[in-house]
Order: sequence, then C-alpha cells, then structure tokens
Amino acid sequence: MDKVGIVGCTQTKYEADKIDQTYSELVFEVVKKLHNELGITNDDIGCVITSSNDFNDGRTIANMAIQDAVGSVRKAESRVSGDGAFAYIYGAMRILSESFDTVLVVSHCKCSEVNQYIVNNSIFDPYYQRHLGLDQISSAGLMANMYMNKYDVTEEQAAIVVVKNRKNALNNPYAHLQKEVTIGDVLNSKMMAHPLKELDFPPFSDGAVAMLLAKEDIAKKMTDTPVWLKGYGSCTDAYYLGHRNMTDLVGLELAAKEAYKMAGITDPIKELDVCEVSENFSTHELMIYEALGLCAPGEGGKFIEGGETEMNGSIPVNPSGGVLSSNPIMANGLIRVAEIALQLKGKADKRQVPNAKIGLAYGMNGICSQGNCVLIFGGE
Repeated sequence: MDKVGIVGCTQTKYEADKIDQTYSELVFEVVKKLHNELGITNDDIGCVITSSNDFNDGRTIANMAIQDAVGSVRKAESRVSGDGAFAYIYGAMRILSESFDTVLVVSHCKCSEVNQYIVNNSIFDPYYQRHLGLDQISSAGLMANMYMNKYDVTEEQAAIVVVKNRKNALNNPYAHLQKEVTIGDVLNSKMMAHPLKELDFPPFSDGAVAMLLAKEDIAKKMTDTPVWLKGYGSCTDAYYLGHRNMTDLVGLELAAKEAYKMAGITDPIKELDVCEVSENFSTHELMIYEALGLCAPGEGGKFIEGGETEMNGSIPVNPSGGVLSSNPIMANGLIRVAEIALQLKGKADKRQVPNAKIGLAYGMNGICSQGNCVLIFGGE
C-alpha cells in the first residue's frame, strides 16, 4: 500500500462570530485558498471528506449545505459527524484502500450559531442524565475535581496550562484569543464548575480548516515537503460518565499505545518533537500528558511546572495555543493535524519548533475524552 501524505493545509482566522459568512462561504474560503496555494483545480480532487455536526449547523444532513463549496458535486463525498481528527483518518483510509489517489478533508464549525451548552446537554442520556443539566462545563468540573483530589494536583498547576497556551497563541495568526494571562488572572476569574474557573475553559469560535491528502507518488509531485502518517490509534470509552475512570484517560492511553506501536515509538518523550492536543479545559491537558506517556500518572502538574511542554522544553505541547485559544468545536482535531503538518513542513512561522521531525496530533469526540484519536506524523 502507498503511504498517505499531507500535501497542504489551510485555515481561517478563528473568531467569536463570523456573522458575515455562511457555513458555505466559510468552507469555500479555506478550500479556494488551498487550491490557490497548491496550484490545483477541483479536477485534481478525487474524493471529499467533511466533518461537521447537525446540531451545530442547525439542519439535518448538514453536509448537504456545503457540497458545492467543497467541490463535491458529482464526486464521492462522505461526512464524519464528529471531530476532524476522525475525518482525517477516514480520508487516509480512502487512499490506503486504493480507492482514491487524492482526498480533500474539510472541517468547519460556527459555535456562534447555537447555544453550545444546550447542544452539549443533548449528548447525555435523555432519561437519566440530561435533565440534571449536565454539559461540558459541569462534567469537566467533575473530572477535574476527581483527578486533582486523587493526585494532589493544584489549581496553580492547572493555571500554568492556560498561561502557556495563551502565550503560544500570540505567535499564531489564526488564533481566536491573542492576549497573555497570568496565573493570578486564571485563579481570580469567575468560578464555573469547581475547581475550574472561566479562564480554565476555551472560548467558542467560528472557523474552518482544509487539507489535501495524496498517495505517495502524487504527494511527492505536488510538494517538496509531504508529511506522512506513521501511526494511528483510536479508542472509545464508556458512554455514561459513571461507568468511566474519571481520574485517568484510559481510552486515550489505549489509543496512544496503538499509535506508538504502529509508528515504532517506544519512548515518546524522547522520540516526539512536538504535540498538538485537544485540551477542553486546563486540567485536561495535564491528564493528556499522563495518558500519552509523557510523564507518570499523577505527575502532570509537576511535569508542566518543570517547563517540559514550553516552546523551549523537551516536548513542546500546543505551540498553536491549543483549544484554550481557539475552539471551533468540530474542527479542533483537524486543526491539530494541520498544525503538526505545518511544524513538520517547517512552515509554522513564529510558532515553529526547531528541527521538528516527528509530531503527535490528538483529537477527541464527546464529553471528557469519550472518543479518542491519536495520530503520529513524520516529515520527509
């Protein structure tokens, strides 16, 4: 089977409210930009994979509204009703199965169009949990409380995540929030769900991302810096929060082990050069460090205090600013893939990690890391 290469990727600026653009216009912006950068036409696209959500888009079979914008008319087109990282792997499978030579993957979200708390409440079981008012805020508070109590992680350690990611976002022209904050700012912000405050959570953003994948021989013709898929793993945890281990991201740990095995990685802290992860709240990133094997269970707080995940640390995490700086919910995973691709291509500008050769992208579906997708990439 031929390898799968990322040829190019484009993003919009992520903003609170892109009221001047429809979903279709938002998607067309990144697709047209990608065509122009690569010097291709729609005839060069074999298949299209999109990622969106009916609830966020406010219509059933939401991909029907963007088919002309992504150029999928009279082409094979499928949608992943979930995180963009899963859309990437769906596109990669289209090439690995030898069904298509090139695949366009597009993900978009306009959080401004609908009340996100109501949308997230609808994820929960309608008979036993939904009426309790559970959403992404309250469930994150439950997880953070249990994790921090079990491992004696402090609120100050969690706040360092916010400070780091918001600082990194200053170098990302696409980032929604581009303002530094201090640990004091985080700790003194409005309490949302104990122990998490307002700045422990990301904003809601509008935006889109597009990416062209190609089989090996075509990828090498289209770009001098293709980025290759080296490893992949996914794992879905239990639906009910009460059925899960809320203090450790077991599903992510299993997904990471599969991805590492496929990529031949035995020591991630030494072999990975950069990580982009979907952290839905500050403490979540500390838990992700542990599940990815960057540090031991319960050591996430001490790990970030040591500066290991800073831009000049041993394993920079979220040079883009992560989800805490830009949060177009359905697109987050594909953005992580795009950011890793830019790093390995050496085209990440001011947020570039020097000599990045191997990178990890992590995307997730559902509440509190229910569905997990880990992807390992390598440069040419």
